[in-house]
Amino acid sequence: MMLATGLYRASHLSAGLVSVARHTPGSAAAWAVLATAAALSLLLYGTAHARGRMDRRWVWSDVLVTGCVLPWLALRAIGAQAVEQSGWLLLLGGSASSAAAVGLGLRGAGACVLLLLATSLALHLAVAGSRSAELLGHVNAVLSSAAMAWVFWWYLRRQGALLDAAREQAVAAEARRVRQAERMAHHAALHDTVLATLTTIAAGRVDANAAPVRERCAREAAYLRRLIQRDEAPHPADGPAAGTAAAGAALEAAVRSAECLGLTVTAQYHRLPAVPRDVADALAAAVGEALNNVRGHAGTGRAFLTAVGRGRGVAVTVVDRGAGFDPAAAARSGGTGLPRSVHARMTRIGGAAVVESAPGEGTRVELRWPA
Repeated sequence: MMLATGLYRASHLSAGLVSVARHTPGSAAAWAVLATAAALSLLLYGTAHARGRMDRRWVWSDVLVTGCVLPWLALRAIGAQAVEQSGWLLLLGGSASSAAAVGLGLRGAGACVLLLLATSLALHLAVAGSRSAELLGHVNAVLSSAAMAWVFWWYLRRQGALLDAAREQAVAAEARRVRQAERMAHHAALHDTVLATLTTIAAGRVDANAAPVRERCAREAAYLRRLIQRDEAPHPADGPAAGTAAAGAALEAAVRSAECLGLTVTAQYHRLPAVPRDVADALAAAVGEALNNVRGHAGTGRAFLTAVGRGRGVAVTVVDRGAGFDPAAAARSGGTGLPRSVHARMTRIGGAAVVESAPGEGTRVELRWPA
């Protein structure tokens, strides 16, 4: 609508340029009136383009100056022939009323239309020999311009609201589909792990008191607790959209992978959002490397993971109570695990990694996205 009303104003200014060049080419006052109208139009539509909306102050300035004041100034400076011969001065009232309908709403546009109509009527009475047909033409231009602009504006806003509603429905449907797919994945995992273990024990094919069986049951019980915790957490209102992934699902995959290699992980998830898929993959890979370091270097079989949503971001902490190390000495030794697999991954996605450790004090790895 800004473009439409701007083109409408440009057509009136073009008519004014032709009129001044043809009828009063030597009149400095006529050129000054035209230049003033053009400058105010540039301010109105230039600021509207920069801000994405019409500034109410400039709309009112355009109506008062271009539509109401300039015709009177032209009448005094040039004479009656300016209004009679340069009908474009009153034409500007039509484009001013259309801009008011878009930028000021119904009430503001109504007030502007009244001012423009009053100006047209007063000029008609002030100019001797002015014809009623000309007055009716100006009145029709002001009223029809405002009415059409307001109707088009209302129609576009209504269509935009319908499109927004359709998009929300599509996003909600996609969120339901993703949650259903996640539930099916959980069901498959339960079938392959917990249900398989229970079935084997129930059939008497293994000794339920054997240490490996107890360890497997402990890992699967931890998995069930995490699964229940994630299902009870509120889902984001907009759900995972196309190109995003559930951060909790990605982290859970890293935890399960570490558990399959014998590490016991106590994990807690709190209000994790959907994040871009590359972010979810990088977080999972960095967490996997941190857990691998615990399993391979910490001298302990247990790690603790906490993942917390921070608005649309995520903070993940991996802690162990193992042997610990000197981060400065590790950096000098040129190891690749933390620099490449943790720090570099987080930096590439706009995140950050902080490693805190000391010999004999365990290790704490914090991952943040965004940084």
